[in-house]
Amino acid sequence: METAKLSDMIGGWFVGNFEPSLSKTNDVEVAVKTYKAGDSEPEHYHKLAKEITVIVSGTVRMNNTKFEEGDIIVIEPNKSTDFHALTDTVTTVVKIPGANNDKYLGRADD
Repeated sequence: METAKLSDMIGGWFVGNFEPSLSKTNDVEVAVKTYKAGDSEPEHYHKLAKEITVIVSGTVRMNNTKFEEGDIIVIEPNKSTDFHALTDTVTTVVKIPGANNDKYLGRADD
C-alpha cells in the first residue's frame, strides 16, 4: 500500500504526467483543489483535454453560471471557462487525456 498527503501535491494534482504524482500517466490528470471565497482562475481553454469539474463543497461561478455542491461541469476541448469561488470551495478535477502544456489563457475560438 502506498500513501501520500494531498498537501504534498502541487495544486492538488495527484495523478498525471508530472512530479509528484501517485500514478504517472498521460491518459488522465486528477486533482482535488481547495479555494477560499474570492479565489479565481482566469478564462482559459484546452486544445486537447476535456475537463470535468465536480463541486464537492461550496459555490462557484463559471462562465456566468452559478454551480454548487454536487454539480458536475464538463468543458470540452476548445471551449473556454473561467472560475470564481463564491464561497470556500473544494473541487475534484479530471482532465482527459492528461495533456501537459495544454492550458491556454484567453477565449477559445469557440
